[in-house]
Amino acid sequence: MLEITQSITRLFQKHRIVFWYDTKKELLQEFEVLNLPGVEKIEINNNEYGIKYHILREEPKQKFLIYHEGPQPDDLENWLLDVQLANATFSTDKISMWVAELGLRPEFMPLVQEHAEFFNAKSRRDSLKVRLSKDDSHSAIRTKMLAVCVNSDTDARLESILEALLSELADDRNEKINQIKRFHLDDFLWERMRALFAYVSEEPSIKDFVIEVFKSCYALTVEEEASLTQDVLVFLKRWKDSLSHQRAFETLSDQSADILGIEQDLQNRDLQKLIDVDYFSLVDKKILSGLAKQVVNKTISAGECANLIWRRRTTHWFEKYANIYEAIYFGSQFLAELDKSDLNMQSLADGIQKYQNTWFRLDQHYRKFIYYLRASKHPTFLQDLFEQVENQYSNNFLLSVNDNWQQVIDKVKVWDASPISSQREFFSRHVHSYLEKNKKVAVLISDALRFEIGEELTRLVESEDRYTADLQPMLAMLPSYTQLGMASLLPGGEIMITDNGTVQVDGQNTAGKDNRAKILSNAIKDGATTIRSEDFLAMSREESRALFRDHSVVYIYHNQIDAAGDTLKTEERVFDAAQDALNEIIDIIKKLTSANYTYILITADHGFIYQHKPIDESEFASLDIQGDDIYTRNRRFVIGKGLKESDSAKLFKASDLGLAGDYEIAIPKSINRLRLKGSGSRYVHGGASLQEVVIPLISVHKKRASDVELVDVDIITSSSAVITSGQISAAFYQTKPVSAKLQARKLRVGIYSQDGSLISNPEELNFDFSSENAREREVRVRFILSRKADDVNNQTVYLKLEEAVPGTTQYKGYKSFPYQLRRSFTTDFDF
Repeated sequence: MLEITQSITRLFQKHRIVFWYDTKKELLQEFEVLNLPGVEKIEINNNEYGIKYHILREEPKQKFLIYHEGPQPDDLENWLLDVQLANATFSTDKISMWVAELGLRPEFMPLVQEHAEFFNAKSRRDSLKVRLSKDDSHSAIRTKMLAVCVNSDTDARLESILEALLSELADDRNEKINQIKRFHLDDFLWERMRALFAYVSEEPSIKDFVIEVFKSCYALTVEEEASLTQDVLVFLKRWKDSLSHQRAFETLSDQSADILGIEQDLQNRDLQKLIDVDYFSLVDKKILSGLAKQVVNKTISAGECANLIWRRRTTHWFEKYANIYEAIYFGSQFLAELDKSDLNMQSLADGIQKYQNTWFRLDQHYRKFIYYLRASKHPTFLQDLFEQVENQYSNNFLLSVNDNWQQVIDKVKVWDASPISSQREFFSRHVHSYLEKNKKVAVLISDALRFEIGEELTRLVESEDRYTADLQPMLAMLPSYTQLGMASLLPGGEIMITDNGTVQVDGQNTAGKDNRAKILSNAIKDGATTIRSEDFLAMSREESRALFRDHSVVYIYHNQIDAAGDTLKTEERVFDAAQDALNEIIDIIKKLTSANYTYILITADHGFIYQHKPIDESEFASLDIQGDDIYTRNRRFVIGKGLKESDSAKLFKASDLGLAGDYEIAIPKSINRLRLKGSGSRYVHGGASLQEVVIPLISVHKKRASDVELVDVDIITSSSAVITSGQISAAFYQTKPVSAKLQARKLRVGIYSQDGSLISNPEELNFDFSSENAREREVRVRFILSRKADDVNNQTVYLKLEEAVPGTTQYKGYKSFPYQLRRSFTTDFDF
């Protein structure tokens, strides 16, 4: 009785008059006891004319339930047929009740009858009801029924339904597709897939469909014939880019690649043809393998290599192989930079200036190459490239440039590279200049932060909003080791290395931060101190601000690079430590500025040499350095008295190096090491190589106003602004190279109709080109029009560039270009 009451009540929500034909003559009692507020009940009993007059003329606004015990009469004998057709009819059979419950019109009864098993469950009816709208067609209702079967979202798009079925397939399950078959919806599903994708099969199945999807997308992207339409490209991009379906995509991609023999097919494919193929991880492996070989064989330019890698940055598997891509990029950049380098110099100052202008990039590219090679966890994959880069770096750069540098050193009597600033002048020339202006300054000394790492740090600081950073080289003291370097950065006059190896400034011991703090506080009347970087980072906001309040100068000692490199077991991690150091120094700078420091100086005690391969015997000095009294012996220097002359070492008096005392310092020539038991030989410092003695001096200042902009991107338009086929190629140009203050711009691009509907594949592009070559900042993208484009044929459509609104999922317009869409019916056969 309750179900009858609810069904009739729902009908009265839309209609004034409801007819009830009790075909089996078994519900008269229910009719009689039925009580519906505001509804007048009438029983048909040869009184049709009177009923009609009463309900239409006498009570035209009253609601009526008109009951007849027995079946509905034939239309020709039904005196109330016109009234009935204009209103609603209640039936007690299940099909009629389901139709009424769902608010469907009578013409949908055959649909409900055909799929009766679907409607038999109230949970499915309830789920379908919330999706229905009054204008639904038979096709729309069946599509929504499919969505219920697969628990898809309420928009009931066929694409969403397919994604759910593909996820089930990837999990090796079949409950959802079996439900579709049980409810007789499978024929409809295959018909819709035929209409949308031209998928036809004698034995259609989701597994067969997904294989055809991968097969067709692969063929279409390499410009070959395919069985499915171009719409499948749009579907596959949406599917693979969906975070919730990525695992299913990858599983089915690997399975399909095996079935389709993709590995064999890729053997003879040209890399350029594969740039936009993003359906199989094997494609990335093929590209990486081929790209590495081309770099080794020098059959691809560094610019072409960079552009190809850029094109792959937004592909599905790039993140998985990102470290390999980056290693190839930096390996390519290193080899190209070396090819154009002239490693000759005329003086110490000339060598340092050339190093700071160009040569440092060779060390930097090598460091980044080794870092990403290690991070990739696949060193053997790039073994040939590694061998070439390592050999070229060690023999044709590191050794060559320092052999030339050594020829200059051999001619000098005094360790001075004026006008290049000396490390010993750091306090008097740089720190003191702030104190003269009553400005407080923080000094961050990062152990072994060599110049090329400092250059990268400078760019990182500059890329931060409202920060400026200026970089200049300083010449480190010799020998280039920690104790002397740290002492040289302090105030004071005379520096001397004692016979027990300690370094003194004006007779005061400089070992350790506490001794250095005493020297600073004695020289600076307004307060100065020292602190380890880890202790500073652990400070609260109030503690760090108190540090600023109470001291004009604070020296912060940071030690990540040297801590890793100076230990035999960890020396191979030195480039990892350098990357960590860069990130940590940025954190220190930000904490300093939040503590009110607006002026920061960053420098190092010394640089270093590092070669990733074990050192060859030829790189050790031929003879051991002997003397009357040896103070200190290191891989790269010896300090003592009465040191003997040697062809393999340059001998300096202490005074030649600006040091007090009557001892000598012997420095092995070029990059040669001295034999020393128990210490590492790949990472060394203490000598006079460019990498050891050219150290950075970075002046950081925090500004009040924002100073970061994004690069501009133009659409390169063709002579024709008409789209006549199912696809279009568009070119985009980044107007200037990225720099610290002119940063990358990320854009979403696609073809849109006038109402804002996307009618093509969307593409995410990150314009971060740093090349000065304008041609290397241009990129071309192919857009495939979906079937939605058919609805806006002969209309204006737009190529839109949009950028994300920070902190939201929204996008705002950046630029657009109009096209006229004029596709002939023959373009349906583009595939």
